[in-house]
Amino acid sequence: MASYPEFDRRHVEAALEAARGYHDVEALKAKGGELTPMDDGHLSISAGCISVTVNNGQVCLNLPLGIGSVCLPIPSTFPSGTAAQACISICTTWGIPTGVRLTISIGGIVIINKTFLKC
Repeated sequence: MASYPEFDRRHVEAALEAARGYHDVEALKAKGGELTPMDDGHLSISAGCISVTVNNGQVCLNLPLGIGSVCLPIPSTFPSGTAAQACISICTTWGIPTGVRLTISIGGIVIINKTFLKC
């Protein structure tokens, strides 16, 4: 089995902690706030970026939350060896993780947006 780049688990955990904290009703009440009907509970929060490389027309990496290894197609205008950046956001509902949004960029231009599970 191939070994692919993966996101820093500390960053993923920090994103999850921030999402849980945002929807902590007791903490919100203690600060004098309250839930608003305008809040549907959904929050997407960044969990970092990593460097990846195009290889044979694709970028492969490991995703958190039990999703595992994924390979995504890259347009043929980007040859093998092209440096890219992969960034993820953790999607949550009321602080519970529901999915991952992945963005692949090359030269600062987003070429892929892909969602896994529910975002």
